[in-house]
Amino acid sequence: MNAPLPHRLRGIYALDDFEAAARRHLPKPIFGYVFGAAETGASQRDNRSAFDEIGFLPRVLNNVAQRSQKTSLFNQEWAAPFGIAPMGVSALTAYRGDTVLATSAARAGIPMIMSGSSLTRMEEVAQAAPASWFQAYLPPTPEKIESLVNRVARAGFGTLVVTVDTAVRGNVENYARAGFTSPLRPDLSLLWQGLTHPGWTVGTFLRTLATRGMPHFENNDTDKRTPIVARSVVRDFSGRAHLDWSAITRIRAQWKGRFVLKGVLHPVDALRARDHGLDGVILSNHGGRQLDGAVAPLRVLPAARAAVGSMPLMVDSGFRRGSDVLKALALGADFVFIGRPFNYAATIAGAGGVAHAVNILKREIDCDLGLLGINCIADLGPQHLLRRGEVPDFGPPALPQRRAA
Repeated sequence: MNAPLPHRLRGIYALDDFEAAARRHLPKPIFGYVFGAAETGASQRDNRSAFDEIGFLPRVLNNVAQRSQKTSLFNQEWAAPFGIAPMGVSALTAYRGDTVLATSAARAGIPMIMSGSSLTRMEEVAQAAPASWFQAYLPPTPEKIESLVNRVARAGFGTLVVTVDTAVRGNVENYARAGFTSPLRPDLSLLWQGLTHPGWTVGTFLRTLATRGMPHFENNDTDKRTPIVARSVVRDFSGRAHLDWSAITRIRAQWKGRFVLKGVLHPVDALRARDHGLDGVILSNHGGRQLDGAVAPLRVLPAARAAVGSMPLMVDSGFRRGSDVLKALALGADFVFIGRPFNYAATIAGAGGVAHAVNILKREIDCDLGLLGINCIADLGPQHLLRRGEVPDFGPPALPQRRAA
């Protein structure tokens, strides 16, 4: 018999429900940072619209009693076809948020990608959850890149993810509208937000100060620690405008583990990643946080799959339902990563919240597999989908069989 859910998780029936709960729990500037998208939010909205334009074509009277959503990726079997995407400053929204997300993912049997803009040392997360992946924002010089890659290897990560859609900083006007600043500026407005959100202030911020001190960006460079209130924060996370494919070539020669490129949208870039010896690509528009108007990754999935052949192809941005995950897999993705909902889940209920979010998504996928008439992810394909306005071709119509009078 399942144990009853804690009070703060009652009424959480879908991943979207975590967002509303986190909005109430977090100070407005902090929530605004996690939720925020670039400029008009066109990319963020299109990430959701793309799913709505695709419907399912289920099959019936298939024996679906042996359903399984176990999925193989990089020669490893995972309990589900989704993992946790990298999210910066997770330790500012949930106490020890990076470690909570990593250890929760390990217990659930799914991968978690630790963010390079995290507030927890990578070594600490790798020790707590050795199967975690690490996502890097590349420093500005070849020497610093080499040092960072060496540090990731020493920490024990087996998979390095390099995000490449941040050549320059995105337009941050919506962070300003929400009152979020980088560096974080303790002022009367933030003080008021803390007073009016005591659960976060006591349970996350003051608890962090008491046990770990002022939060620092720990992993953007080799051993440099930058306080979240330091004036150098923006400078330390800038300086990528000159980076090109030669940096990827150097990293590939240095890094002996799995190497994944994240932030790719154009199929030509996905193919180029394969030709540079990458082990996989994550199609992503950064959840709509970078270039406003960038196409939803779901829209380019089939073309990217055709371009890269059998190379592992993953996708993130906008996923909220089990049906979203299955649509991406049917279009050619090997795996899906989901960000904000897991951040919100850790925010309101720590490890228990993350476990609840994983279980919600797994239950939806299990249900959807059965209703589609299939037993496993490998049976899923484009034949199960129909785009809005598309005229299906089911072959010549069969003549109706009439019963004898």
